[in-house]
Amino acid sequence: MRNIGLLLVLVAVSCAPAAPQESTLAATAAEPLATAFLDPSYPTLQAAVAVPDQAASGIQVRLERVWQEGKDLNADVCFIPPDASDWAIWSAYLSSGELMLREFGATMLSVQEPAAGVPGLRCDTLTFVVPPDANLRDGTISIEAIAAYPREDAYCSLYMPKIQQTLSERGIAITLGCTEVNGVLTMQVTGWPPEMTEDEAQAIVYSDEFFSVRGPWTFDFSLGE
Repeated sequence: MRNIGLLLVLVAVSCAPAAPQESTLAATAAEPLATAFLDPSYPTLQAAVAVPDQAASGIQVRLERVWQEGKDLNADVCFIPPDASDWAIWSAYLSSGELMLREFGATMLSVQEPAAGVPGLRCDTLTFVVPPDANLRDGTISIEAIAAYPREDAYCSLYMPKIQQTLSERGIAITLGCTEVNGVLTMQVTGWPPEMTEDEAQAIVYSDEFFSVRGPWTFDFSLGE
């Protein structure tokens, strides 16, 4: 009888409905999302730009907006590219007093392709990460150069004539040619002066001066209270 009673108890337990389990996903979703810590010493300020439009090397650049948000000093910059290549801001810096920052991030805002009679326009947000004790009441953002880094198949069609002409004008006896490599026309250095090594000739030919436009375009700004 004792064995039969124990068996009935085990059967009753196994047939009892399971206790409801709390959904892990629901519990996770109900938890508040973590928010980034913002040190009180970092302000959020808008800036006034002294002269928002600058022209240099035939390129018009406009500083649309400057603002500090937490650790970031942001600047919306628009410029008219010289042609239909993929131009972007190549080098820039932020300075204020003794502060000089050359490292920046760039986020593309918009690109307007050139159309009949209407030039193209590209806009980017530049972001500089500033230290908490930085005094940015009066500062300067300088765009040093824009560039369109060439694709390999664009050297022969777009860049080689310009490079060869520049070398000739400078009296540098470097010659260029195009050879098909894996079905793609590839620019090659075919000749160079005897006093120059091939590596030195390659460094001259593939210098960024041939796919960049240098300014500078310099903008002074003052952060508000």
